[in-house]
Amino acid sequence: MIDHAHDLASVREATDRLLTAVGKLDNASVTHPSRLPGWTRGHVLAHLARNADALVNVLEGRPMYVSGEARDADIERDAPRPLDVHLADLRESAARFQATGAAPADWSRTVELRNGVTDSASRVPFRRWVEVELHHVDLGTGYELEDLPARFTEREIDFLAERFRGHATVPPTRLATADGRSWTTGGGAGGGPVEVGGTAADLLGWLAGRRDGSALTVTGGTLPALPPL
Repeated sequence: MIDHAHDLASVREATDRLLTAVGKLDNASVTHPSRLPGWTRGHVLAHLARNADALVNVLEGRPMYVSGEARDADIERDAPRPLDVHLADLRESAARFQATGAAPADWSRTVELRNGVTDSASRVPFRRWVEVELHHVDLGTGYELEDLPARFTEREIDFLAERFRGHATVPPTRLATADGRSWTTGGGAGGGPVEVGGTAADLLGWLAGRRDGSALTVTGGTLPALPPL
């Protein structure tokens, strides 16, 4: 059962960690490349702020973004800003998201995200938590996948394993950690079953497109090529 109130609190804690880390940067380091191809740290920060506002739109029944082109243009516009402007925008947009999440609402209702994707309103805080945690890692400031809260890592592996379950290009695949946790995914392609083992951080990194999977052990075939998120 999804606990949106717990996830909202987790978003707040993750945002505080992010703001503390970003506050140690300077104007020059904001322009440095992030770990996302083609994006500087400023692009990541701009995206995080605009994503908070986009999820407010979702919760309030408006389109998440006016268009994909407008989303990209907003990020490009805001990426070069000075550090203090980024920080203020991150704080203010995060506060708007928290205020919207705290308002009385029917959390069982269905909401629409990008590209026609729908979900329960109750999962929107978790989706924001994912954005904050993974993009904190993407900044390349010393916060790694191994530093993510264990409960977050497990839930995001759950979510991504479910997302790829039955996918036409992914063979039946079992994911496992040395401590006995396991997940199944894929199944829409022939071959397999493929067994993929590793740490929770390495499994998440591979599923989320943050690591190439070279640290994982694979039996029963080759490491499946996952579709983009």
